Amino acid sequence: MFDRRVLLIAGPALLLPAMARAAPADWGERLVAAARSQIGKTTLYDPAYVRLAYPGGDVPLDRGVCSDVVIRAYRTAFGFDLQAAVHRDMAANFGAYPRTWGLRGPDRNIDHRRVPNLEVYLRRQGARLPPETPWKAGDLITQRLMPGSLPHILIATGRRTATGEEIIVENIGAGAQLGTPRAMAQLTGHFRLPPA
Repeated sequence: MFDRRVLLIAGPALLLPAMARAAPADWGERLVAAARSQIGKTTLYDPAYVRLAYPGGDVPLDRGVCSDVVIRAYRTAFGFDLQAAVHRDMAANFGAYPRTWGLRGPDRNIDHRRVPNLEVYLRRQGARLPPETPWKAGDLITQRLMPGSLPHILIATGRRTATGEEIIVENIGAGAQLGTPRAMAQLTGHFRLPPA
């Protein structure tokens, strides 16, 4: 005889493999929520080179750079480790990545924290979108801030201000915060990387 209690208890576990293969419809909202959870906790902009544990290494939560907001959001929302993913891809395809820093090989302490490396990784994952694509919650936007062409990455929230500006989560100098994109910034990439 069929016991419904077994299905009710085991049901979610039976569905887990299929669910893991497809990104949930609300994945972008989950990523934004994970990014927003850093507001008030990550209060400093600190680009210092730090030796990190691997995998899963992170600088102290009270500090970091723009890319740390993205890295922490993916770990919190989905358990996805950009440190390990970028390192593996760089180790296998080092020639595809920028040589800006004069490295002879990948450095798992810093590579994932550098926006130009994230841009290459995201392109290699097929996450790049045409620049004119409307921003959705969880989209990653890369820019070069003027003056100086400083690389920057932010997370789109999928929401707009009353005046129509995109609302974003970023760390542009004062820790994780909500804001709007800088007028003096060149868009260099629009990416959508749902969890695998």
